[in-house]
Amino acid sequence: MTKLLMPYITGGVAPGWSAYLTAFEEAGADLIEVGLPFSDPTVDGPTIAEASDVALARGATPASVLEELAATRVGIPLIASTYANIALRPGFGRALRAAGVTGLIVPDLPLDELAGLSAPGIEVSLLASPATPDDRLAEIGRRSQGFVYAVSVMGTTGERDRLAPSAAALAARVKQVTSLPVLLGFGISTPGQAAEAAAAADGVIVGAAIMRRILDGAGPDEAGAFVASLRAALSGPVAVR
Repeated sequence: MTKLLMPYITGGVAPGWSAYLTAFEEAGADLIEVGLPFSDPTVDGPTIAEASDVALARGATPASVLEELAATRVGIPLIASTYANIALRPGFGRALRAAGVTGLIVPDLPLDELAGLSAPGIEVSLLASPATPDDRLAEIGRRSQGFVYAVSVMGTTGERDRLAPSAAALAARVKQVTSLPVLLGFGISTPGQAAEAAAAADGVIVGAAIMRRILDGAGPDEAGAFVASLRAALSGPVAVR
């Protein structure tokens, strides 16, 4: 079974940032998560928060990021991620579609308020964490679209020395309540960790490890090479559940 790879980039983080999208696609990404910069990214750790601050300081806005996406041609799905304060604004769904975005992640949107999100034609992927109770998890499995985002560890995004022990157990729980792909994210920082996560899930989401490289000056080629190393790790032998 081919494992899915979704790298992340903060929109507007650098001049010509959309070139990273092409680099990620050429490196073997299956879909790309594009974060819309936000002034109070409560779920994000220091690296993604820094990237958001850098993008905002450059004058990036959700609207400008979506305009740049609309002018960029990639052949794999683009998934926007943002916070409820932006996602619940009138017309947001239309703006996503106009930009060529096909999916959406809103980490701070309570499941009970999902009905208030107007984004027809956009697949909204919901998050599940190790602390999600079984009844809530079942509802997340029923109402999620595209894939389910399994948060491997409680806390914020960020690089970690090893994959959280809770990751495999959470992936197994989620797979019991949905037929959608289950992608593990939060703390997956190396090709080895990506392969370990892929043994339990249908794919991985890698954000902070990529953004740390970009913030430290990595251009599209160098960042793409790291994504290619993740792709190679996911393409190797994986444990059979």
